[in-house]
This record gives sequence, C-alpha cells and structure tokens, in this order.
Amino acid sequence: MKSLKTIIFVTLLLVQTTIAAAQYTNPMPTAITNTSAQTDDRQTIEQIYRDMCQAMIDKDTATLNRIHADNYVLVHMTGMKQNKQQYLQAIADGTLNYYNAEHDKIDITVEGDKARLTGCSRVTAAVFGGGRHTWKLRLQFSLERINGQWQLTHSQASTY
Repeated sequence: MKSLKTIIFVTLLLVQTTIAAAQYTNPMPTAITNTSAQTDDRQTIEQIYRDMCQAMIDKDTATLNRIHADNYVLVHMTGMKQNKQQYLQAIADGTLNYYNAEHDKIDITVEGDKARLTGCSRVTAAVFGGGRHTWKLRLQFSLERINGQWQLTHSQASTY
C-alpha cells in the first residue's frame, strides 16, 4: 500500500512538472521585443510632451488638438479643471500664456496601450491675468493609444 502511494505521488509530481514545463516559454525573446516596442513608445511619448510644450508657447492649437484626446481633462495646481475645449480656448485667447519650458526630468511608463508620463519642467508663463513667472511644474499625464496614436487623456499640475 505504501509503495502504491509512493508511485501515485511520484506520478502526480511528474505530471505537474511536465505541465509546468509545457507552459513555460522562454521570456527572453518577448522581453526583447517588448523592450524595443516600449522604447519606441517612450520616445514617441516624450516627443508628444515636448511638442505639447512648444505648441503651448506657439499657441499652436491645431497641434494641441491633435495630441490631446477628446476626453482630455487638465487639473491645474489650484484644483481647477478644464476640459480639452476650455484648455485650448484659454491658450488661444491669452488666458494661458506660455513663454518657455526647460525640462529637468521626464519619466515614462508604458503598459500596453496606456502610459504615464511625469515631466518636471521649469515653465515661464503668465496665466489667468497674473504676471509672468517661472514655475517648477510637475506635470503628470495619462496617455492612451487611440486609433494607433498616443494621445494625452488627463494631466495634473503641481510644483516640485
């Protein structure tokens, strides 16, 4: 009886090992592919951030419209929220005036068709009727790949 239990135990152990081995795939080729794709995505996303900053300075609402998703929401340092149309209008009408942006740090994380970007930039601006000032802004963005293109869907501004 004891040897029958031993045989059953060993057989079950072998079956589990065989199943685990059959399910195992070498992660290295996938990791290399993902790293390459994620590197490309990170470069694209960083360029979107840089393009956004330049478009804000240039009041280029066509570029801003293209890189911001239709459901985009900006949360200002004060907690005030603007949807995409309100944000673009505020740039176009001079409520938000941007003059310069120097980037100290840009961190990007990509997970499939979603990404997060945190940009720490020194931004010179005059906003909401105030005087020209340079802020150390931490801008945290959510992005989504929509119809094959990365777009900004949400951002939260704070200082660093």
